[in-house]
Order: sequence, then C-alpha cells, then structure tokens
Amino acid sequence: MQKQSVRLGVDIGGTFTDVVLERGEDLFSTKVLTTYSAPEEAIVEGMARVCAQAQIDPAQITQIIHGTTLATNALIERRGAKTALITTEGFRDVIEMRTESRFEQYDLNLTLPPPLLPRNFRYTLNERMQADGQVLKPINRAEIESLVNEIKQAGFESIAVGFLHSYVNDAHERLVADVVGEHMPGAMLSLSCEVSPQMREYERFNTTIANAYIKPLMKTYLDRLKGRLNGEGAVCPIFLMHSGGGIISLENAAEFPVRLVESGPAGGAVFAAHIAARHRLDKVLSFDMGGTTAKICLIKDQTPKTARVFEVARSYRFKKGSGMPISIPVIDMVEIGAGGGSLAHVDSLRQIRVGPESAGSEPGPACYGRGGTRPAVTDADLVLGRLDPNNFAGGRITLNAEASSAALATHVGDTLDMESQTAAFGLCEVVDENMANAARVHAVENGENLSEYTMIAFGGAAPLHAGRLCEKLGISRLLVPTGAGVGSAIGFLRAPFSFEATRSQFMRLTDFRSDLATDLLRDLTQEATAFVSSCDAQAEIEAQYKVYMRYSGQGWEIPVPFDAALAQSPDAARFEALFEREYQTLFGRSVAGMDIEITVWSVNAATAAAAAEPLPPQPAPQRLKEAQSRSLFDPASGQMTRAAQWRRAQMAIGAELDGPAVIEEEETTIIVPTSRCARALSDGCIEVIARSTEKGALQ
Repeated sequence: MQKQSVRLGVDIGGTFTDVVLERGEDLFSTKVLTTYSAPEEAIVEGMARVCAQAQIDPAQITQIIHGTTLATNALIERRGAKTALITTEGFRDVIEMRTESRFEQYDLNLTLPPPLLPRNFRYTLNERMQADGQVLKPINRAEIESLVNEIKQAGFESIAVGFLHSYVNDAHERLVADVVGEHMPGAMLSLSCEVSPQMREYERFNTTIANAYIKPLMKTYLDRLKGRLNGEGAVCPIFLMHSGGGIISLENAAEFPVRLVESGPAGGAVFAAHIAARHRLDKVLSFDMGGTTAKICLIKDQTPKTARVFEVARSYRFKKGSGMPISIPVIDMVEIGAGGGSLAHVDSLRQIRVGPESAGSEPGPACYGRGGTRPAVTDADLVLGRLDPNNFAGGRITLNAEASSAALATHVGDTLDMESQTAAFGLCEVVDENMANAARVHAVENGENLSEYTMIAFGGAAPLHAGRLCEKLGISRLLVPTGAGVGSAIGFLRAPFSFEATRSQFMRLTDFRSDLATDLLRDLTQEATAFVSSCDAQAEIEAQYKVYMRYSGQGWEIPVPFDAALAQSPDAARFEALFEREYQTLFGRSVAGMDIEITVWSVNAATAAAAAEPLPPQPAPQRLKEAQSRSLFDPASGQMTRAAQWRRAQMAIGAELDGPAVIEEEETTIIVPTSRCARALSDGCIEVIARSTEKGALQ
C-alpha cells in the first residue's frame, strides 16, 4: 500500500512563521511568532501544532518545503561571512563604481550605499578574456597560489571569483577554483560562471559576492534545520523555494543561497497564480501583505511576471537604483515597507510616515504587550475596529487596545493635535495610498490598466486593507482565498520543481548563427532539466524558452518567449517577428530600419503542472441576516459605524452580505467596505465586489 503524501509548507517572515500541513485535500495551518535567534524553533513549534490538528506524528510527513527571509535579512543587516573577491586586474572597484547613475537626481547630498565588501577585501589577478571568449592575457597558476595563500592567511571564510567575460569562457575561474580547493579546502567558493553567467560585470560580480557572503550562514542554518527536524522525527526530504517561483533541493539551496533571497514572496505569487488558474482569470493583481512588507505582482495568463535582475536592501525608501542588484531569475514584484508591524512617525513637515522600519515579532506592535511602545499598522487596525483583540492569531495573542491608543497618541496624535482614532485612520490611509501608488506605477511601467484586473489578497494583513486598496485603484473585484493568512506557505505546496538556466551570448540577427543557437539552447535545456531531475527523478519535465533582445544601441533588453519548435530550429526571421510584437505591446510602436540583438538566452525547466480543477457549481445566493455586529471605522463617513460580524467558517457556499462587514478567520480578517458586498464562492474564496458591478459580477 502506497504511503499517503503528507507535505509541510513553512514560510519564515519578519513577524510570523507560517506553517501549513497538507494531507490529501485537507489543510491545517498556524502562525507562530518568528524566533530571530534560532528560526528553526518557530518551525518546530508550528509543525507540532499542525500535526496535533491533523492528529498525526511528524514522522508521517513525507516532504517539507521551506521559504525564508534569512538570506535577505543577512544582506540587509550585513551579517554575512568574511568574504574575499578575486577579480580581473583593473576591475577591483566595479562594485563600488556601480553604474554611475544617480537614483535621486536632485539630491545634492546623495550618498551611495557602500559595497558589500570593503576595498581591502577585493583582490586582482593579471588575466583577461575577450568578449568573444578568446584569451587576451593568460592566467599564471603560481600567481593564483600566492594570492590564495595570502587570502588564507587573512582568515577569509568565503571567496567569490568574478572575471571579465567568464560567462563566455570560464577556464580562468575554474583554474582558481582548483587552486582554492587544494590550498583552502574548508573555504566556501562561489564562481560567477555558475552563480550568474550573464553579461554586465557589476550585476554579475555583486550577485556572486552576495552568494559567497551568505553561503556559510545559510549552509549552517540549513544543516541545523535538517538536524532539528530529524530530531523531531520528521526524517523526509527538505526542499527550498527559490526566487523564481520553483523548488530546489536543500543541497542546491546551500550551494546557491542567493537564489533564496525572494523565496517567501515568490511563494505568494505562485499561490495567487494557482487561484487565477482555477478561476480562469488572465489579469490578476497579487497583493501580499504580511507583518513587515507588502508585495504587489502582476499575473497575466495565470503566470507571474518574471525578471532577471532585482534589488535588495534599498537605502532610499525602496527607490529603484539605491539597492544591491542581484542578477538571478526572479518573480517581478514591487515590495514596499508596509506590513502589520511597520512603524509610524511624524516627519519634520508634520506628515505621517509609515515604514520601512518594522517592529517585527520582537518586540512587535504596542498592542502585543511585548515591550513595543511605537505605533504600528496593526495598532491602527485595532483602534479602527478591524481586529478582534481576543481572537488575534487564532486567540493565541490577546491584543491591548489601550496600549495601541496610547502609542498612537504619543507618537502621532499629540504632535498633530488629533485623537488616537483619527491618527489611526491617517496612518492607514498613508499605508493604503503608498501601496496604491506602488501598484499604479508598476502597472504603468508594464503598460497595464488596473481597472481590468482582479485583485487576489493574502497574507495576514492584506484582507484588512485590500477592500480599501481596491477602492483607491478602481478595481471592482477582489478574491480572498481559503488560507489567505498563510498564502505563501500554501504557495510552496503548489510550486513546481524548477530551475532556470541562463547564458549570455551576444548575437545580432544580421549575423545570426543557427548552429551556435541550437547548441546553446540544447546545453541550457540539459543543464536545467538535470537540475530538476536531481530533485524529482520520476517527474515529467517541461521546458520554457526565452531570449532577451534589444535594438542596437539600446542599453537594456526585453524578454521574448518562444516555443520548443523555434528552440530546435532557430531562425532569425522568427526571432525578429517575436521581438517586434513584444516591443510594440510594451512601447506601442516598433523601430524600423534598426538591427536587433540577442544578449541573453534562457531555458526554464519545471515539473509539469497539474491541470487546474474546474470550479464546483455555484449554488443559489443566500442573503445573510446580521447575527452579530461590532463597531468599525468607515472611511467613507469618517466615523465609527456598526458592521456585521461573521466567522468565515459559518458562511455557507453562496452566502452573501453587504458592507460594512467583518469576516473573521484563524489567521486573518476580511474587511468589506461600505461600497462593497461579499459572497462565498464554491471553492471557498470570498469574493468582494463593488455594488455598482454586483449584478454582472455575481452571474
């Protein structure tokens, strides 16, 4: 008899650690305050809770999938290993010179964030590759040995190697790796030809350094996690969510930890895409708001938008260009410092500002009673009646409304001469407008009209703010899925095993070499599929193909997907037609008479996705009569009002109610504004729609 599959999804966030156990069609979930000093302790506690709910032993778990902010936090807080960079002579300062662009053009006192490694941690070798891979300056083994011994004497734990044009010819980097293996066998090593084999040395060097910087920390944590889980009886394969929206093995995650930097948010985007596929939605705005940040992602044709470069640790209020570029495949999303734990203050212009600083779980918002004294978004939500102080986090945390009011008065109200409730409303409006503005900008940059989109909201704080956000964005339909409070952890259980292999190979279409393109795509396909097969040898694997193209003279490329037939028989004319179609979609026009270039080739291999299950039939609507009510702040009238109060579990399929209303569940609360109405759909989602579109949307 085949052993029943029991899978555990774990998402470590800045405030809560979400744990979901899946057994067949049943889901059991919980939220545990994140334990910063030993993150695995919160995982073990959460695992014990969900196992108790499911009445099983941890030994019955067959697979664990994990996402964590540990890698991101280590880069932001600069808590990595003592790392050395070995690079080409003359390129020692690339990571400090950056791209020489000013991300804040009119700031005369602009201060660029310091590089991850100081100058005395960066070493050079007299070698040089040409852009076509030909050796311009041969490398000397004796010189390598001398440098490695110097690095060894300096006590470095980890080494990053990044030579010019090594993405075309990696021979010199491989030779350095051999010497390091002989002279420093215990050191961690990261080669740019493996971590990020792409053109643009600043992004490639920085990514390789980031990988080396967090590698010892992540390897230690993953080894410790595996031992702790095994000690609890959970002796099963452990996999990690990577930033591109797929799953990799624990061993591969330890080797390439930089791929884990956006693992939690990626799980949320996968969760939203799964809901979009089930509802046959082609235009979705994913809204994930947790305890520390809010993430917004565009999902078209049931697939999250992806990118190959993103930034972490932005120093100027999440301003593009002020952070650390990481050149790896990643789900493209906007992230702002607006979570439940984000702290508020009044600036010198007497304006309310929220985030990016967060109270996290230690000490947490003022209402947690764990030593926090400054007001957070959660405090404002509590004062406005959006949260039940006795049923927060399933009743495991009792919230102190008086502490919230006092914090709001001290840090906001007294300064602006307003009551705590008005200060709370102002705080939430600032947060909601920040998120709305980020969504608008992201949509405009991608040529999208958000009024045509459906929002899918998840994360502990998102359903509290999603209705108001939809009002601001002109979005008429909102879906809050089952398990929304732990959406990212559920997304881990829906994600495929996947790996994206990329390679920079410059090629103009006027000089297109079909044989070279064929060999390159074959090698990338083999690399990506071998990676996925190492995680699941029995799985059916599908490959997706993409190139990054531009007109000659342009600085950046756009992604151009293509099918397997073109991958097997590359043709310049077809690439040109695909590029011009994508370019016209994005910019509204193409440019006649200009040569076109391919700079990067990409193959993403993933286990075949199961077909989305059709929605069960929707029963006749049933209007809910108000059984209970509570006081809730109404933004439309600017005052407290009575709102219907329901438990989500008590809402039968087809049940409908009008706003204002509060729908509570274990891990989150859904706020239905006065302008909206809600109903329970056949798959368990709560649909919140504008009353003006009620008739059309409910058909």
